[in-house]
Amino acid sequence: MIRQADLDALPVREAVPALVRALDAHGTAVLCAPPGTGKTTLVPLVLAGLVGGGPRRRVVVAEPRRIAARAAARRMAWLLGERPGDSIGFTVRGERVVGPGTVVEVVTTGVLLQRLQRDQELAGTDVVVLDECHERHLDADTVAAFLLDVRATLRPELRLVAASATTDAAGWARLLEDAPVVEAAGVAHPVETVWAPPARPVRPPHGMRVDPAQLTHVASVVRRALAERSGDVLCFLPGVGEIARVAGQLGGVDAEVLQVHGRAPAAVQDAALTAADHRRVILSTAVAESSLTVPGVRVVVDSGLAREPRVDHARGLGALTTVRASRASGRQRAGRAGREAPGAVYRCWEQAEDARLPAFPSPEIRIADLAQFALQAACWGDPEASGLALLDPPPAGAMAAAREVLLAVGAVDDAGRPTARGLRMSRLGLHPRLARALLDGAAALGARRAAELVALLSEEPPREYGDDLAAARRAARRGGDGYAARWRAECRRLERALGTPDATTGAGAAAEVSDDGAAGLVAALAFPERVARAKGGGAFLMASGTGAEVGDGSALRGAPWLAIAVADRAAHATSARVRLAAVVDEETARTACGHLLGGGDEVRWEAGDVVARSVERLGAIELTVRPLRAPGPALVRAALLDGLAAEGVGLLRWSEDARALRARLGFLHRTLGGGWPDVADDAALLARADDWLEPELTRARRRADLGRIDAGQALNRLLPWAGGEAGRLDELAPERLQVPSGSRIRVDYGGEQPVLAVKLQELFGLAETPRVAGVPVLVHLLSPAGRPAAVTADLASFWRGGYRAVRAELRGRYPKHPWPEDPATAEPTRHTNARLRR
Repeated sequence: MIRQADLDALPVREAVPALVRALDAHGTAVLCAPPGTGKTTLVPLVLAGLVGGGPRRRVVVAEPRRIAARAAARRMAWLLGERPGDSIGFTVRGERVVGPGTVVEVVTTGVLLQRLQRDQELAGTDVVVLDECHERHLDADTVAAFLLDVRATLRPELRLVAASATTDAAGWARLLEDAPVVEAAGVAHPVETVWAPPARPVRPPHGMRVDPAQLTHVASVVRRALAERSGDVLCFLPGVGEIARVAGQLGGVDAEVLQVHGRAPAAVQDAALTAADHRRVILSTAVAESSLTVPGVRVVVDSGLAREPRVDHARGLGALTTVRASRASGRQRAGRAGREAPGAVYRCWEQAEDARLPAFPSPEIRIADLAQFALQAACWGDPEASGLALLDPPPAGAMAAAREVLLAVGAVDDAGRPTARGLRMSRLGLHPRLARALLDGAAALGARRAAELVALLSEEPPREYGDDLAAARRAARRGGDGYAARWRAECRRLERALGTPDATTGAGAAAEVSDDGAAGLVAALAFPERVARAKGGGAFLMASGTGAEVGDGSALRGAPWLAIAVADRAAHATSARVRLAAVVDEETARTACGHLLGGGDEVRWEAGDVVARSVERLGAIELTVRPLRAPGPALVRAALLDGLAAEGVGLLRWSEDARALRARLGFLHRTLGGGWPDVADDAALLARADDWLEPELTRARRRADLGRIDAGQALNRLLPWAGGEAGRLDELAPERLQVPSGSRIRVDYGGEQPVLAVKLQELFGLAETPRVAGVPVLVHLLSPAGRPAAVTADLASFWRGGYRAVRAELRGRYPKHPWPEDPATAEPTRHTNARLRR
């Protein structure tokens, strides 16, 4: 029996007529409705004609999470007085509850994506509701793009609703062909904000790590909220590990503590979504942020943290990372406290920090691994994803990395078009890496073993299962926890999806592979860049070139090779931490990672000299190394140039004259340009190595040979001989200048301005400053002892003014040398007064 009173109490009912009119007129609409208004439950029932008297239509509701899909279906079925599987059904990965009379089906966006790839027309579906589109999950963005493509080309009558509580309504309206925006007013109970920052600073999150002091603080705020407020407490934490740690610190509280997350057993999830006659503390990840109503909640404790995917394309590492939650997420979380009555939110950060938080969560398409998206786009017929209607285009670098992965696993051809294998992989509901491991692993190990291991990789097992993939498989097979139940369901799904493997092995051959060997093969097939060889002390080098370390107590420490399935690397760490891996041997590594095998003759500059060897590599891992007796001259020459680039042309033999010549040429290049060469920095010189270092460079074989090359003689080859300017070198930039005393003084061209350092008495009578190439030299006037006395670029001015002060200071110190009152008319000399009188 329909629970009409409950339906009538849903605030969104006031907006439903406008939504229906928008769909009738335009076919698409954006529905903005605050949490708790009933948009997830009443709207699909009205659009399907199950309530409100409208025409009967088949409606598909897409939810971002399995827990939300099941909960929404159960709630709608309850409102109709039915059980799931009658008029209302749901399909999530590994579970399908629908019947012949099902009119509204709630699915995850991943399930809808697979359905669209199998049937682009989405036959039999009249309306699609994309719920919680503000979360910007990659699957949801992809589904929206595909559905808009279907409307434009195949089924213009297909109706599409983008629904959310907090979203970029204008952006979604533009995307949905200028769709009308329908807003529903909520009955929002007031929510008081209590700022509850830690008393002492805590370390910011990095990678998956959260400062234990932050979690201790969150637990203390939960205790405070229990003492200060009535009703259930809903506490938001970034992940399963943090939930478990906070739960462990809430022992003895006068309330039931529930842990709600995507991996929680269905019974625990159902308990959190059902009203209770006792007080509860519900520790939850972002699954409770939207879609779900948790009855009885009057208080929210918000840690302010969230998890987002990140990928390091260069190292082949992808993982979730802990970030500060956005302001939009904060509003969603706070709204949980005011769904049924006035409430309060305790925010575990400073009020001043709030304005600095990001406005919205980062769209996954900007930050996530795009290999699965790229395969979906290729199978849809748009390998570049350039024709898809997306709020944010995929980053070019991430798409290029994704295509490299797809090529490596045989999912696409060189043009980016899907292969037959790629089409099959796209329908397995797995990341392409895991799809490759399933298909090739089944051929080598049999369908069941491959499916069991891939299922462990598709949803990382609990930490208590350990870091050994083979041991984790044994734990899952005997386990009775919620994870083991989901794992078994996924194993069955993958076995069914496999059907007949691409190739088969005899039962005997498959049986000969040990459990450890099977785990290593599957992990290596999925993540070839993470195959790693031991370096000692629990340290490994992955084929990607990244270091990895296993924990002190791990049974994997002594393995010569590992196939690493899960690893994360902190922002400033040099090595990744191994979370899940399998022992593998070199033969299996070669088989699974054949596309990474390479090598050949290598001649390079290493440790200060030329090293020549023949190397076989698996990515960055050196498998075999042999000395190379007769390396090719071109390879040696390139290595020597690398050495010169790394250590500088100082490796050559530089006499004082050679250094002076380089400085003179640099001065002429700066002053006159033209054909005078740029020799100021090593890079400029090495760019013209062919012009000045030959034939000596080609004859050289090692560092010592470079030291025998006369740099001055080599530099002479760079002079502008062809135009005749080379003959004017001594005229334009003379090595020495003759001064009035008759001395020839070396000019220093090393600075911006030429410098002439000369004893003051030798310049008596010289009225004008000397010039070279039209540039006045900077005269460093020295005392009779050769110490600086004055610096000038204007001798005439110095004689008129500065000389008097220098004379007054120095003539008492150097009485044996002439200090005439009028230096302009005095005789220049490099001798003492006594010598002059002879």
